[in-house]
Amino acid sequence: MPSHFSKISDVIHFDAAKATKADLARGTTLFAGLNCFEPGQAQHIHAHRGGKARMTVGEETLIAEAGTLVWAPAGVPHGVDEALERTVLLVSMGPPPG
Repeated sequence: MPSHFSKISDVIHFDAAKATKADLARGTTLFAGLNCFEPGQAQHIHAHRGGKARMTVGEETLIAEAGTLVWAPAGVPHGVDEALERTVLLVSMGPPPG
């Protein structure tokens, strides 16, 4: 059974000629990925907040810190067990809830 927690550093890769993309999670209705940059490559300025929470997906529980992808496929129970500091989560899903 695949893990629902990923180490982002395991999928990062770089190319001197252009920024690269790395898949973090790919399902039939959701995609999440990374853009990776070498020195001199650019992207528009923006910001992200960190955080830390104990989370469960299926039968797995882990303290997820900034830089951790938590992947919960459709039909797999999941949730935040406890926020351990002020935490902001980026939630991405498709199709939209409701």
